[in-house]
Amino acid sequence: MQPTRPTSPAPSQAAAAARRTSRLPRGARRLQLLHAAQEVFVAQGFHAAAMDDIAVRAGVSKPVLYQHFPGKRELYLALLEQQVGELTERVRQAMSGTDDNRTRVDGAVGAYFDFIDADGEAFRLVFESDLRNDEEVRRVVDQGARACVEAIAEVIEADTGVDAERAQLLASGMTGLLETSARWWLPRKGTVSRDEAVALVSSLAWRGISGFPRIGDDDHPTPTA
Repeated sequence: MQPTRPTSPAPSQAAAAARRTSRLPRGARRLQLLHAAQEVFVAQGFHAAAMDDIAVRAGVSKPVLYQHFPGKRELYLALLEQQVGELTERVRQAMSGTDDNRTRVDGAVGAYFDFIDADGEAFRLVFESDLRNDEEVRRVVDQGARACVEAIAEVIEADTGVDAERAQLLASGMTGLLETSARWWLPRKGTVSRDEAVALVSSLAWRGISGFPRIGDDDHPTPTA
């Protein structure tokens, strides 16, 4: 009588075993899915991207993807909130990490440049989304923009004595300058280094902000000529 050979598990059993060995904690799995979604959405845009593409990129089945995100729009919004939150946190840290206002300006400029230069080009989701006409997408982006403006405006208001609305106007102009400059620089960073670009834009922004008398000066807090 010949010895029996151990039978291989059925394909479905093998697949299930593989899934069990690669099972991640829920938080880690969510981050993995968001990273895969970022790659697909940046490359294809929201409308052309498919949940199938994202599941394949993440190396999971579609049911696993749908366990975390009920649909493509919800996944996109979660990713957008993550990236908007990252930019906001960068700016807040730059403004709160020092009492020196010139250093704060340098940090705010660097925050925008580093966000736009980060791997994966996630900034395109925030600044170049093909879903900006969606009310919820617009709300998330606008909320992040307001948070960055407010973080900078608080410093301008406290340092110069201008009222809150005028401080926010100045901060809004500054964030627009930073976004536009950083996006212009990105495809040219082989010619202009990050540090040089940040220094140039920071100098421009600082010359404008420093033109306002500081609280405690004898001058009335209005721009100098």
